[in-house]
Amino acid sequence: MQEPLIYIDGEFYAKSSAKISVFDHGFLYGDGVFEGIRVYGGVVFKLREHVERLYRSAKAIRLEIPMTVDEMVDAVIKTVRVNGFRDAYIRLVVTRGVGDLGLDPRKCGKPSVIVIVEQLEPILGAKSRETGVKLIISSTRRDPVYATSHEVKSLNYLNSILAKLEAIAAGADDAVMLDSRGFVSEATGANIFVVRSGVLVTPPVTAGILPGITRAFVMELARRLGIPVEERDITPTELLTSDEVFLTGTGAEIVPVAMISGVKIGKIVPGPITSKIIGEFDRIKSDPSNGVKAL
Repeated sequence: MQEPLIYIDGEFYAKSSAKISVFDHGFLYGDGVFEGIRVYGGVVFKLREHVERLYRSAKAIRLEIPMTVDEMVDAVIKTVRVNGFRDAYIRLVVTRGVGDLGLDPRKCGKPSVIVIVEQLEPILGAKSRETGVKLIISSTRRDPVYATSHEVKSLNYLNSILAKLEAIAAGADDAVMLDSRGFVSEATGANIFVVRSGVLVTPPVTAGILPGITRAFVMELARRLGIPVEERDITPTELLTSDEVFLTGTGAEIVPVAMISGVKIGKIVPGPITSKIIGEFDRIKSDPSNGVKAL
């Protein structure tokens, strides 16, 4: 089987020979931005929305991407086509570029653009849809909106990694992170939804979350299905006593939650509303109207 080809600054390299400089500030300081994107049946799901969010993240950290939005979309499509994967995961990365060992970003030259396309099953496991996942409530708080806000999808994920390590040590699949006020924020790499009395509830951006592309699509799907949706603060007690809980994200897709910190969630997993949303998502995720056809 041929190695995947990686796009780096306009050229393709085999996975085993794809490299960046050790002086790249993305490597040295996590100074850069990224997107995770899925390909379903040859359609790059919500590609333009992902690319536009990448540019918003870059603007927030004053990183000038050396390509237009349309050129970036074309680079992603080209990388999908050259690899030929009809179902795959895309990692789109823009680093600050090569600099020196100092922090000063003015020392960096041209930013680097990297596109990786690989076949990757859901990050919490392919069977998690059927069995649900076990979470803990982490003692590591989500970075507040006045710090390294997760509204910016940057290369620095240490905050999430610390919570993930705590989950692993506890024998759980992942962790729920609270914001600086003690309200529910999100999981380490996915947004969170709860169902209470037939209403779908998810934390607002003010809780330090990433405004997820899949999150927005799920809210849209729920409204189409006649399910009321609210964005509001959720307390840990509300989380533990919800009828259903599920996670959403490009890497995770849609994953029901079976247990949080030893407390069983709901009567069945997945719950009825979670199942309905998963079914609708699967039905239309590869529709070209929900992305860009690459293959």
